[in-house]
Amino acid sequence: MEWLVYLALGALSGLLAGLFGIGGGAIIVPMLVVVFAAMEFAPAQAVHIAVGTSFAAIVFTSLASLRAHQLLGNVRWPVLRAMAPALVLGVCAGAWLASRLQGATLQRAVAVFLFVVALQMLSRWQPPQLFAQAGRKQHVVAGGTIGWVSAFFGIGGGSLTVPYLYACAVPMRSAVATSAACGVPIALFGALSYAYWGGQAGVSEAWTSGFIYWPALVGVGVASVPFAKVGARLAVRLPDAVLRRAFGCLLLMVASYLFIAS
Repeated sequence: MEWLVYLALGALSGLLAGLFGIGGGAIIVPMLVVVFAAMEFAPAQAVHIAVGTSFAAIVFTSLASLRAHQLLGNVRWPVLRAMAPALVLGVCAGAWLASRLQGATLQRAVAVFLFVVALQMLSRWQPPQLFAQAGRKQHVVAGGTIGWVSAFFGIGGGSLTVPYLYACAVPMRSAVATSAACGVPIALFGALSYAYWGGQAGVSEAWTSGFIYWPALVGVGVASVPFAKVGARLAVRLPDAVLRRAFGCLLLMVASYLFIAS
């Protein structure tokens, strides 16, 4: 039964990655927490394993989304090159801190973050273009911050990267595409960090490498790739108002469940 959940999660996260430039962690993490709880994983480790597995799956999702957007010519590579080193450092720092938190504390933090993202989507708020002349220094600071927050909450970073790039006067379509590109180093180094710190924590569950659970990774990763391509094609054709509101409602429900369960 859990394999069907993994495949469905992969399809949904891939579609969202292509549409909005997000990695899908906001969906993958809470759903994996529910699945792992049903499988009677150790409560102190279930959330960390969900976050680590989410990062590993987002590697595949982001790569597929990046390839699709690159074929459409929308990726701003100079911005990615400026942000990437700081993204990596921020991710490693965030993963280190998250690995030292109790599972319930991390779960509540994820729930609060999802509430904020959901309210932003439901309000249809768009950030003002505050950094129209942003240079390398601003991109480095933003990259470090986005990387840290992404690793701490187990997300691909798109919910932060897209608004930041829009504030830098990057057109929305290019912001989504470049966010997908930024998701690759975030997810890769996030997965490696969680694998390492999970190994240090002595995770006892079968089929794990540190905080990464391989059956879930395979199921989510396999299904996410084709749907990321579909999402990228839809992103250049469809208005996103209805989809954003629906996604915001879903996040509110997921966040409510996580907060109550914690």
